[in-house]
Amino acid sequence: MITKTLTPEHALFEYCLRLGDTALIMGQRISEWCGHAPYLEEDIAMSNMALDYIGQARIILSYAGQIEGKNRDEDTLAYRRDSTEYRNLLIVEQPNENFAFTITKQFIVSVYNFHLFSLLQKSSDPQIAAYAAKSLKEVAYHFRHSADWVLRLGDGTPESHNKIQEAVNDLWYYVDDLFQTDEVEELLLKNGVAADLREVKLKWTETVAEKFKTATLEIPQVNNFMRMGSRTGNHTEHLGYILAEMQFLPRAYPDAKW
Repeated sequence: MITKTLTPEHALFEYCLRLGDTALIMGQRISEWCGHAPYLEEDIAMSNMALDYIGQARIILSYAGQIEGKNRDEDTLAYRRDSTEYRNLLIVEQPNENFAFTITKQFIVSVYNFHLFSLLQKSSDPQIAAYAAKSLKEVAYHFRHSADWVLRLGDGTPESHNKIQEAVNDLWYYVDDLFQTDEVEELLLKNGVAADLREVKLKWTETVAEKFKTATLEIPQVNNFMRMGSRTGNHTEHLGYILAEMQFLPRAYPDAKW
C-alpha cells in the first residue's frame, strides 16, 4: 500500500518492481511451454522469449534492490516475497490455457511494452532509460512474433479464429489494469522518470485495433467489472500457484549456492 508520505526513492522502487515483476511472471508463464509448443522452432522461440523476460527482470529488480538499500538483490526480491508484495500486471499471471490464449496474452503485453519502453528511453533516470533501450530490442521481436500469430490464428481456420477470439474475450477483463495510474506514476512522471500511461494507452489502442482488424478479430465490448489491482498487490488466485512452484527450492534450501 502506498503511503501519503511517498518519497521519490520509494516511488522509484515501486516503479521498478512493477516493471521487474511483470517481466518475471511473464517469463515464468512462457517457460511453461518449453517442450510443449506446437513444433520445434516455436518451442525454441518461446524458450528464448522466456529468457528475454527473465533477463529483463534481473536487470530492473537488481536496480530496485539498490534503490531500496536493504541488501536485497534480484534473487531475494524474486524468491523471498509473498504474493501481496508483487506488482506484476494481472494479465501475465493468468494460466496459459492453450496456445491461442498464450499468444493473445503475449500480444497484448508486447504491444504495451513496446510503446512503454519507447517512451522510457527518454527517462530522466539513466538506469531506467538504459533498461528500456536494451529491452526494446527484445520487445520489438516479441511484438512481431505475437502479431504474426494473431493474424495466422485470427484469419485462419474457423477453429483457430474461434479459439483466439475466445482468448481475447477472456483476457480483455484485465486490460484496464495495464493503464491504471496512481501517485507513484504521477510523481515519477512529474520528475520525468516514468512514461505517461495515457499516451501509452492511445498508442496501444491504435496498434491493437489495427492488428485485430487485419486478423478479423473483434474488440470486446465489456460493460461490467474490469479487474484491476496490480499496483497494490491485489492479485488473482493464480499468482500464488506460480510462486509456490517458482520459489520452492530457494525457500526450501535458503543457504544453497548454485
